Amino acid sequence: MACTSCSTSDGGAPKGCKNNGTCGTDSCNKLTVFDWLSNMSLPNGEAPFDCVEVRFKNGRKEFYRNTEKLTLSMGDIVATVASPGHDIGIVTLTGELVKIQMKKKGVNHLSNDVPKIYRKASQKDIDIWSAARDKEEPMKVRARELAIAQKLEMKISDIEFQGDGSKATFYYTANDRIDFRALIKDFAKEFSTRIEMKQVGFRQEAARLGGIGSCGRELCCSTWLTDFRSVNTSAARYQQLSLNPQKLAGQCGKLKCCLNYELDTYMDALKDFPDFETKLVTEKGDAICQKQDIFKGLMWFAYTNNFANWHVLKIEQVKEIVAENKLKNKVSSLEDFAIEIVVEPEKNFNNAMGQESLTRFDQPKPKKKQNKKRKPAGENAIVANNNKPANNNNRQTPNDKKPAEPRKPIIITKNVDKK
Repeated sequence: MACTSCSTSDGGAPKGCKNNGTCGTDSCNKLTVFDWLSNMSLPNGEAPFDCVEVRFKNGRKEFYRNTEKLTLSMGDIVATVASPGHDIGIVTLTGELVKIQMKKKGVNHLSNDVPKIYRKASQKDIDIWSAARDKEEPMKVRARELAIAQKLEMKISDIEFQGDGSKATFYYTANDRIDFRALIKDFAKEFSTRIEMKQVGFRQEAARLGGIGSCGRELCCSTWLTDFRSVNTSAARYQQLSLNPQKLAGQCGKLKCCLNYELDTYMDALKDFPDFETKLVTEKGDAICQKQDIFKGLMWFAYTNNFANWHVLKIEQVKEIVAENKLKNKVSSLEDFAIEIVVEPEKNFNNAMGQESLTRFDQPKPKKKQNKKRKPAGENAIVANNNKPANNNNRQTPNDKKPAEPRKPIIITKNVDKK
């Protein structure tokens, strides 16, 4: 990805990070590396490191030597050595951090086998590269149709064109060995280009495609994880997880890599616990462990003749009973050692679902009837009042009052001196 293709961008400017493509991780790419030495200058007389890290499609990264002494910075598009022709990639890291990355990936920076960079990509190179990238998706659909037509048990997961468009690499997954010689001939005839087939594992396929995990975050394998270690079901057992394949499997169909993240911590915590198969001998009978709580340090035991009734013991109490059993002594019962767990009362909430009709607001409200009778005004009011019967109490009603006479104007005269 880049700032121009970001799903939250607005005219090429990302709404989220607000860096507008100038961030220290070369925008929002997979397997990003933060250049924390970008704002530091080299000592006087020190030449910059001559190798750079170049990124290609879906997080594929390679190291190249800058033999032409080009002035390269993060985000530059360069043409690199390929077989045959040349490839187009984006510079993601320069300087001394490249040496650390090469050491981490096991690449000797002094070796002559490190490929070189030809030049900075011209506009013509970029146009050919973009046109080749646009053909990848329809080619993948057609390639899957050809593979299905030959009834091959394989899946074309991705296609990557070389920068000059002279070669296309098909990434596929398969459970068994596949003879795809006839399929390559069909591909070469259909697409008129050089074909290369690469088999990837199911975890690598998920890393290339990307996605959102059940935790709500982006997949670890497509953001930072590159060391794909095997995951066993014993990792789930040690962490007291339910052995449900649908919940333990990731998008690759294998066990989730995150099952190994906290495994060492659980293994250290379990060293303080007695063996799960420990049997406690009491006068009431033998007791077998049913459950463990690693965080609280508790173990649940039940008698062999009464599995419905469980007793909670701390690991210190279990060790004490085991020590007595080793001395061939029996404790009286588990009830003497069991602890009581205070259960908080559950809050009862009323369920209002279904008590009110969902269509109660659909019908229009009835309009209120307007009172058509209006109070008479003017002369009509006087006529109406004359028709009313006389008041029994001989009280003068407001309508019987005579209208007030208009007030006479007051004239004020001034004394004028006569000459």
